[in-house]
Amino acid sequence: MELYKKYRPKTFKDIVGQEQTVSILTSMGKKGKIPHFIMFTGESGCGKTTLARILKDKLKCSDRDFKELNAADFRGIDMVRDIRRTINLSPLSGSVRIWLLDEGHQTSKDAQSALLKLLEDTPQHVYFFIATTHPEKLLPTVRSRATELKVNPLSDNQMEGLIKKVSEAEGITLNQDVVDKIVKHAGGSPRKGLVILDTVIEETDPEKQQELIQKNDFEAAAIDLARALIKAKPSWFDVKKILKNLKDDPEGVRRLVLSYCSTILLGDNKNIAGKAYNVMDAFRENFFNTGFPGLVLACFESIHGE
Repeated sequence: MELYKKYRPKTFKDIVGQEQTVSILTSMGKKGKIPHFIMFTGESGCGKTTLARILKDKLKCSDRDFKELNAADFRGIDMVRDIRRTINLSPLSGSVRIWLLDEGHQTSKDAQSALLKLLEDTPQHVYFFIATTHPEKLLPTVRSRATELKVNPLSDNQMEGLIKKVSEAEGITLNQDVVDKIVKHAGGSPRKGLVILDTVIEETDPEKQQELIQKNDFEAAAIDLARALIKAKPSWFDVKKILKNLKDDPEGVRRLVLSYCSTILLGDNKNIAGKAYNVMDAFRENFFNTGFPGLVLACFESIHGE
């Protein structure tokens, strides 16, 4: 099992670095006043869905009554219609029913408008959780009905403590320079930190560990770029953030993006095949002469040049 799954917090006490949010949720729970609509906001990989799943257990919601939907895949009004059809049904085996919309900002405007009606008249046994990295993309009327809880990136000290704790539990000895490099590349994301740690646990040489961290972080960033570009509504803001970490080898990025997109074209996902083609077309020419500016131009053209 991957480390980030193996060491995913199971209780509020296991959560690292979210003292304020945990305190608020714990206080609400003791008073028996958990809001029926909660929005967890913050950067990717910092624990939004983990907090939602722990809260699900606190509310005594069974797995059968917990529906986790990724809005990037089910973003239309049909998703809300499906919820509406079953919202008044009693829980199958627990006390409540919960819908968790991950990446909630990717829900279409029509779907959000339809969701508003459910939020205005939510049955007592139903809760809605939204996890989002971009709450500003949600309708103001939706946001105004939510209790918003911020999930923050870990500090360097918190991340170092997490990496060392998991390393010791796994019987891994890490050079301090390697720990520092993991902390730097994790960028405050506990999930990313543990994913990076996973890449070095079979290697004992500190220099090779650092090389692996650099290589895997680069490849992961390139794949993140490809994913950002083929979204139904790609965000230039998101793309710019990823590009900042990809200045050293633009041609390497191009080949990884092309490889990722070609896999999509050869697959069965027709919904994003057109986007994958547009990205490949923008990345057709190599960047040996144009370098990083060429990479930036290709990204911009793949989004705005259709």
